[in-house]
Amino acid sequence: MTARLLLRALESPGDLALPPLPGEVRVLLEELDAPPRLAAHLRLVHDAARQIVVWVERDCPTVEFDRDAVIFGAATHDVGKIVHIEELSGPGSAHEQAGYELLLKLGVEERLARFARTHAAWGGPEIGLADLLVSVADKVWKGKRVTELEQLLIERLAADTGQQPWQVFSVLDQELDRIAADADRRLAFQAAFPVHGS
Repeated sequence: MTARLLLRALESPGDLALPPLPGEVRVLLEELDAPPRLAAHLRLVHDAARQIVVWVERDCPTVEFDRDAVIFGAATHDVGKIVHIEELSGPGSAHEQAGYELLLKLGVEERLARFARTHAAWGGPEIGLADLLVSVADKVWKGKRVTELEQLLIERLAADTGQQPWQVFSVLDQELDRIAADADRRLAFQAAFPVHGS
């Protein structure tokens, strides 16, 4: 039953036409027997990140960032919740370091594993544009807007493009509003999958 639910969480497009996770992430989640709700959540954040990446590439074409790292990071950012399953339905941050360590143990490069650790701690000096993009995707998928986080992203994009922060804000705000508009359907998709496989 658990394997069937996980497969459905990984494959069902729902009414959102969700794209699949990267192949290596899917294999990783299957090997770890990830909870179905976690797989659904990772697909939703991955989808939001893909949309944000497309926006950056279209509206800020001179900005250099590792597109594949953002996509991978969004698709694995909460993998530590396999270890701390209670954090799938309640608060907690133990999954962040645990996910980072789990990914490293599985042979994932540090530059990709780091998103498990940085997706909720965006204020550090080592935080780059890719980290901010994953963090924003992890909020906006459910319609949550975090002013402090978005301001950091705006400042980074303004510096990288030579635009004024207000110019970046005006277009980023519209894009995030567009993504957030589907929050209820995303939340319903995630809720359709159990935390435990039973």
